[in-house]
Amino acid sequence: MTDTNAATTGGRPLWQVILALALYFTLALNLALALKLWAILDALPTVSVGFVISLPFFFIAAFNLIFHCLSWPGLTKPLFVPLLVVSSVVSYAMVQYGILPDQEVIASGMETNSHELGSYFSGSLVLWIVGFGVLPALLLWRTRIGYGGSLPRFVLLNKLVPMLASVLVIGLIAALYYVDYASVGRNNSYLRKMIIPTHFVYSIGKYVKHNYLSTPQPYQPLGEDAHVTAEPVDGKPRLLVLVIGETARAANQQLNGYERETNPYTSKMPELVYFPDVATCGTATAISVPCMFSDFDRGHYDRAKALNQDNLMDILHHAGIDILWRDNDGGSQKVANHIAYESIAADSDPNLCDGESCYDAVLLDGLAEKIGALKGDRVVVLHLMGSHGPTYFKRYPPDFSHFEPACNRADIENCSREQLVNVYDNTLRYTDWMLDQVVSLLRAHEAEYDSAMLYVSDHGESLGEDGLYLHGMPYALAPQTQTRVPMMLWMSPAFREDEGLALSCVQAQAEQGGWSQDHFFHTVLGLMKVGTGVYLPDMDTLHRCRG
Repeated sequence: MTDTNAATTGGRPLWQVILALALYFTLALNLALALKLWAILDALPTVSVGFVISLPFFFIAAFNLIFHCLSWPGLTKPLFVPLLVVSSVVSYAMVQYGILPDQEVIASGMETNSHELGSYFSGSLVLWIVGFGVLPALLLWRTRIGYGGSLPRFVLLNKLVPMLASVLVIGLIAALYYVDYASVGRNNSYLRKMIIPTHFVYSIGKYVKHNYLSTPQPYQPLGEDAHVTAEPVDGKPRLLVLVIGETARAANQQLNGYERETNPYTSKMPELVYFPDVATCGTATAISVPCMFSDFDRGHYDRAKALNQDNLMDILHHAGIDILWRDNDGGSQKVANHIAYESIAADSDPNLCDGESCYDAVLLDGLAEKIGALKGDRVVVLHLMGSHGPTYFKRYPPDFSHFEPACNRADIENCSREQLVNVYDNTLRYTDWMLDQVVSLLRAHEAEYDSAMLYVSDHGESLGEDGLYLHGMPYALAPQTQTRVPMMLWMSPAFREDEGLALSCVQAQAEQGGWSQDHFFHTVLGLMKVGTGVYLPDMDTLHRCRG
């Protein structure tokens, strides 16, 4: 029975339905907010009992007021039924993983492929959605809503009276406890991002506006003056392999001081340079990848502008460098729109793929031949699946399960801390093996190319610390486990000689720290000896070491 006529009589009065929804959103779907508020208040030296008691009444009144503004004949059920289901998904992500649904998270989710989205599904998620979303939505859909007969009666009894009551409750609470609310809100401004459904609906609105409703910005060419400033002395073409990692955090890198052997291969390369604790541009792939391939630094990054101008790949192309992007992570985030691009199909190699995803070793298939088919100086990008969760166990073959017991399930919140760290560290060991394979390939072709490899991860990951899992936290609130990543550089002797780089100087520079993905753009231009007005030498990590 649907609510299509304001004159509908009988059934449950609208004001009761809306009040029930306000109660449900406050007491059930905002569980993560309630737990966070409790932790904040519990940590305060003193707190007013009246203020604590007023909190649920404040949210109930606020939701009641907002929901009444949105509930009209013919609209109530079509609006709130899907809202309940979507809110249950958001609630699960917040309670189980500590994810806040801001615009960056929405963008990341909207641009994720179906296979990756499928990796997040688990029995726990399904049960949560059914219990907190589907069943309440069905109950609402089956409820016959009465609108009070005549239009004046409807407006008076089902609109003005309950809305006025909500305003009075909010006003009374504000009069009594304004200072308490202001203090908690000011010192914990992120709390507004935890309110379901207001903030995620707001974030979706911003995403839709910026991506579909805004006037497209005119495309801006960049670095059209780019040129190779000097040819290699030995006459061999330069070859740079950029390995873009996924979800590898610096804290769990053996080369970063971590006690476990997560870099058993690269740690044995004396000529490899490790840059510790590199700061990311974002906490999600959809932000970090286009950001570090742009000429923006993190403080000035504008996604819309970055995607409507030439990026690092385009500038290298302007300089006459041949480029290939091979992707095993669901897409280049539009960075490779104007260059040769190869997406690895999930069924491309029966030995390395399961139809949903592939091990990163698939990127090595035919790589030497692909490199050989390029002309002149060349850059190859390998975009790894890396340590992408929550199905970490699917990122490496069984014989790479070095640390046991491992968390071999998608609902990682139900694994022990030991199991979760083990499975994550196994992904890092597999990535380390991948880097070793790339370097081995470059060494095998030193007679053909002056070669180098630069590896950097897009963002880090939370593994249950402080109740946080995965990534995507707003940058200002994100722990360093999400914002600090590894970066590694390997150069062949001929490449170093041509660049005039002393390995000891590069290693000393790296150890100074303070590096970020802001330096990636300029470092790559420097490695390929590309001169252009957009190149900033001081942002090139190797500039001070060039002879």
